[in-house]
Amino acid sequence: MGTRRPTSGLDALVRRALAEDRTGRDRTTRALLRAPIPAEAIVTAQASGILSGMEAVRAIARRAHLALTRARADGSRVAPGTVVARLSGDARQILAVERTLLNFLMHASGVATATDRAVRAAPGRLEVWATRKTLPGLRDLEKAAVVHGGGRPHRRDLAAAILIKNNHLALVPVGEAVRRGRRAARPGEEVEVEVRTVREAVAAARAGADRLLLDNTSPARARAIVRGLERAGLRRGRRIELSGGLDARRLGRYRSVGADAASLGSLTHSAVALPFHLTVRALGPA
Repeated sequence: MGTRRPTSGLDALVRRALAEDRTGRDRTTRALLRAPIPAEAIVTAQASGILSGMEAVRAIARRAHLALTRARADGSRVAPGTVVARLSGDARQILAVERTLLNFLMHASGVATATDRAVRAAPGRLEVWATRKTLPGLRDLEKAAVVHGGGRPHRRDLAAAILIKNNHLALVPVGEAVRRGRRAARPGEEVEVEVRTVREAVAAARAGADRLLLDNTSPARARAIVRGLERAGLRRGRRIELSGGLDARRLGRYRSVGADAASLGSLTHSAVALPFHLTVRALGPA
């Protein structure tokens, strides 16, 4: 259940973001700078964390006709004062795109940093996955940032995988739902189903579910479901995913459950921005 690398989608997102800020009508810069001025911009980190969003920086540089002369790799650890990018070109273009560039960089790096924190807090071999709880329009940027932070993107969208949830099961019984999902699955594709009890988990596994999702489940109940599958001889070869209100601080409570992964919506919908700063210096006369 992966995610595609943002390319044309990111370019379109950058174009919309620049249009939103009306970068072609920067009244202040137009009033002060009437002719092109060669300049350099230096982007530095103001806090420690994991860098992400450099693909957006590259896309902005292309659209603004700026040369990106230095670019630190996504996934790098940064500290206050770390230079992550240098751009050169017309100062008017640099000033026009400054805020949009920093917005992308700060948000994506915040997601990557939150993911890194969760990965380091996860007990044992528990993997950290993203969810579809992304900010509208920013999904590819955020899913990539999760990967930069050491997590996994999970399914990108509704077309990417078959994941049967409670609202589906309100309409179709669990065993039949899994069988229908299995018939619709592509060759080699896994089918995942949300379960709340040992009985549902056993029924789903017997119907052919490859993954079981335990949503909003306490450590004790999650442990009971996993043990129930073990007693029925149905645990081996199946992935158990935890979800629902999880964050880096709560992951330790699930240490002895025996799950394989935890999906955290907070990585994307609640990530705190990592601050960056852009400074400009002229390379020629104003």
